[in-house]
Amino acid sequence: MSKTITPYNTAEAKKKQVQTMFDNIAPKYDLLNRILSFGIDVYWRNVAIKALKKYDPKYILDVACGTGDFSIAALKTNPEKIIGVDISTEMLEAGKKKIAAKKLENKIELIKGDSEQLLFDDKSFDAVTVAFGVRNFENLDIGIKEMYRVLKTNAPLIILEFSKPKIFPVKQLFNFYFKAICPIIGRLLSKDARAYTYLYESVSAFPEGEFFLQHLRDAGFKTTTCRRLTFGICSMYIAIK
Repeated sequence: MSKTITPYNTAEAKKKQVQTMFDNIAPKYDLLNRILSFGIDVYWRNVAIKALKKYDPKYILDVACGTGDFSIAALKTNPEKIIGVDISTEMLEAGKKKIAAKKLENKIELIKGDSEQLLFDDKSFDAVTVAFGVRNFENLDIGIKEMYRVLKTNAPLIILEFSKPKIFPVKQLFNFYFKAICPIIGRLLSKDARAYTYLYESVSAFPEGEFFLQHLRDAGFKTTTCRRLTFGICSMYIAIK
């Protein structure tokens, strides 16, 4: 099991702390994503969307959808409907404004929900996606099992998540940037430096690679793969029910 890392290190449940953190940083979240990743997060999403498109999904569930960037990008797969779920009201409100501005309300619906208690019937979706959200689950295995439950047979779960580079000097640069620089930028732009200290800590504690694939297999997924992107800074996991 991975070590439990929480945003504010209080006695409050991780789920509630994560909700508070994302509510706090929601107004600057998209800007911070672009700045902190140097825009590479757009490339990572495009890689995942290309993989998703092969399955021709008509009904997609985007878990931990945040402000809806991945949900909007997933329209490239030509689905009938995308439902995004997140626990942060403020992130959802920011996402709804983007969707309304693009006049996409008939295609994308964002709703408040808990990844560990998805309010959908068994085998409801042709695909489930999570972009940089699984490390925030309070109980990783329950969240994975819930996503497995709502997936149709032979449907994919596609996950993007930060991982730890192994090669010199990327490993050293990654550690310095995420540990020292990100909290400073986060404090300047979002007034919540702790949120970006948590980013480094949660990535460091996450059971990446083969360890995470084992969690997916334990939940029942029959085929699991991991593709490391950008020198291992990000990993894309694909699991088939």
